[in-house]
Amino acid sequence: MSVGSPRPPLPAAAAALLTILALVLLPAAPARAAETPEPGAPYLGAVLDWGTDSAAGYADRLGEPAAVYGRPVPLPMDDREQGYLRHFLSQVAEQGGHALLTVRPDIALDRVDEAQAAVLAGQLADVTRDFDGTVFVRFAPQMNASWVPWGQQPEAYTQAFRAVAAALDDRLEDPVLVWSPTVGTDYPFRAPTSSAPEGADLATLDTDGNGVWDRDDDAYGPYYPGDDVVDWVGLSAYHDETGSGEARNTVPDPDEFSTLLGGAGQGASDGFYAVYAAARDKPLMVETGSFWSPEAGGPSALEVKAPWWDQVLAAASSEAYDRIGAVVWNETVEERAGGAVAVDWRSTADPALADAFRERVQASSLVAGPVTEQAALPGAAPSAPGIVLRGPVAWGAAAAVLGAGLLLCLLPRTRSVRAWRYAEPSSRDSRIDMLRGVAIVFVVVNHVGLTSLFQSLTQEAVGVVSGAELFVLLSGAVLGMVYGPRVRGELGEVVDRTTARAWKLYVTALVVVLLVYALSRIPVLESGAVTTFTDQGTGAAGAGAAGSTYDLYAGMDGLFAFPVQAHLIPAVLLLQVGPWQFNIMGLYVVLILVSPLVLAALARGRAWLVLLISAGLYAVGTVFRIRLLPSQFEDSFPLLVWQVLFVLGMVAGFYRRQLVGWFADRRRRPLLVACLLLAVALALFSWSGPYASNSYDVRLDLLPEAVFRAVYDGYFGRTYLGIGRLVNVLLVVVAGYALLSAYWAVLRRALGWFLIPLGRASLYVFVMHVFLILAVTNIPVLRQGELWVNTLAYVAVLGLLWVMVRTRFLFGIVPR
Repeated sequence: MSVGSPRPPLPAAAAALLTILALVLLPAAPARAAETPEPGAPYLGAVLDWGTDSAAGYADRLGEPAAVYGRPVPLPMDDREQGYLRHFLSQVAEQGGHALLTVRPDIALDRVDEAQAAVLAGQLADVTRDFDGTVFVRFAPQMNASWVPWGQQPEAYTQAFRAVAAALDDRLEDPVLVWSPTVGTDYPFRAPTSSAPEGADLATLDTDGNGVWDRDDDAYGPYYPGDDVVDWVGLSAYHDETGSGEARNTVPDPDEFSTLLGGAGQGASDGFYAVYAAARDKPLMVETGSFWSPEAGGPSALEVKAPWWDQVLAAASSEAYDRIGAVVWNETVEERAGGAVAVDWRSTADPALADAFRERVQASSLVAGPVTEQAALPGAAPSAPGIVLRGPVAWGAAAAVLGAGLLLCLLPRTRSVRAWRYAEPSSRDSRIDMLRGVAIVFVVVNHVGLTSLFQSLTQEAVGVVSGAELFVLLSGAVLGMVYGPRVRGELGEVVDRTTARAWKLYVTALVVVLLVYALSRIPVLESGAVTTFTDQGTGAAGAGAAGSTYDLYAGMDGLFAFPVQAHLIPAVLLLQVGPWQFNIMGLYVVLILVSPLVLAALARGRAWLVLLISAGLYAVGTVFRIRLLPSQFEDSFPLLVWQVLFVLGMVAGFYRRQLVGWFADRRRRPLLVACLLLAVALALFSWSGPYASNSYDVRLDLLPEAVFRAVYDGYFGRTYLGIGRLVNVLLVVVAGYALLSAYWAVLRRALGWFLIPLGRASLYVFVMHVFLILAVTNIPVLRQGELWVNTLAYVAVLGLLWVMVRTRFLFGIVPR
């Protein structure tokens, strides 16, 4: 600058000075985790069954956490699912990992427009705000496959992907968009055709222009949304040679994995890896696993899985495939053929398998966690498994509980305690009513679904038993008690009364289904809690479906149009739609209709035949997974299986006096004590599970997690009533009835005032609780997952139901 040059203006100098001061004095923003790992050092990832597994559990089995944890996210997503997602992110943050969110549209792709994408982006921005790891978003993966609802619709898919990508870029800080088809080896996964599937155009799919959509057409190109919206590419590449045939355990062929990826290195011009990862310089995320089914026989799990691990890890560690950025292992169990075949994709299913997998992972270049700072997610409930008692403390607690159970068996022999025995003269058994009250409270708490202290008392706390099993068994017992004495001389009257009862319940079910649907059409009302179902992995689809969300009124949009479309009427009349919390009503209607046949056989002294037939049907239903009716309840309460609880209840109710007298005999007292102690032992087994309902839930570390899961999955399944669960239900009812008989005066005064009215009107409570769930869902303060607020909400809900029963609110309309 010359001497005569003018000085810089003051505002510019000030701005420069302020900029320098800001850079020096302001605290640096927290460093964001790298979106792309170093070449040749891909992340180790895992997709878990989040209904029964946890990030900490996986880390315990493997010996180190994964770097990436995956979870499905439904679109649209309700507030409850946001809570699940927040809890998932908390787990991942505590393990120091990145999050892979797999968005699964539950609506047609052409409805995933800018507005829908903006809502999703806002929800994800809300739950990921304080999450320090990378957020990978994988939208509608396997879009080139025929087996996903959004599959093989290239135009609609690419438009939806771009809409979601734009919305996420606008609302999230550096999201990583992953485009992930499935391996196209057998594409288009159907016979050659000159017709495009619904929602697609043949000209787009027929990439070679020969007028036929066949295996010569490009399996990936039509579905690629563009380099500008894809950050990573992905590929689902599994060892699975079953196709649509029988389950077969096979050892992978040499180089099978590299064949699925396609060529690599110089000279490789085709294949997925070369075209979409290498040529575009984009990291590749591989989702993988090896098919193994315990029912299929043949090679062992290790013999099938180990060669696959070796191939995948060798490729991921190779310079030839240095664009592989993550290998995400499927750690779930999938059920096929209606539940008849279980596919165990897991690499850590048992300690021996986990040890072998760990050795190979540690010898590879895969990067395990933590890859970010391990810290609790601010504003999220801690994902620690409650209060875990270990070692001598756990065994001491178990011994104390067993000792308390034994003491409860011995105290009734003392003179002072004898005065507490049940001695009500009424023919109505109030002990059954109190047990029904317990069952309906369990049902209400678990259906409302708020995280609270109540779950510590209701979520498999008295054993591997839920309110549903108790509800069905005790309903059968009441029916046997009420109609049993009449059936010998008044069979026609019994048939008339049970038929009328079934009809009233059926009409009630129709009214509830239609009324809930009508309420869901109100724009300001959040109804997802009762019109959609998020699979927890316990239904007929198996654990592999955990996290999937289903529209329970799918296709019902024209229900209130005129004229109503013909196919909608049977769907409603057969109860194929409706709130999932209410679908057991269909089962109850069917069971009441057939109950006169059972009662007539019992009246003729054919109890042995009734039990034999019921057990046979249970065995057939459990083994072959036969679905008799198209009704929705068959998904959760298969008729052939769940009838056994109702029939056992009817037999017990029919012979109640004889059974009570039989157990009262001094010679049978040891058997009764054994039943109670075995029930306590099964409760202790349940408390040994790894999953806690809240941060105050107490868990006992009595069994290795792998052992617990193997026993639970093998004998205590819920949907198809594993034999262990069935026995546990019977033991809980016997033990509960015995304790009420011995300590009636005390228990009636403490709990009877509340439970007995609810038990006597349990069907009324069951109907009304559906609408209370809808009300609770629309209270904003209850969407935050606050434990104590939710606990108070349960007190209010249960208290309101009790008041409604006591005041006989709508008793003239709603069945009891």
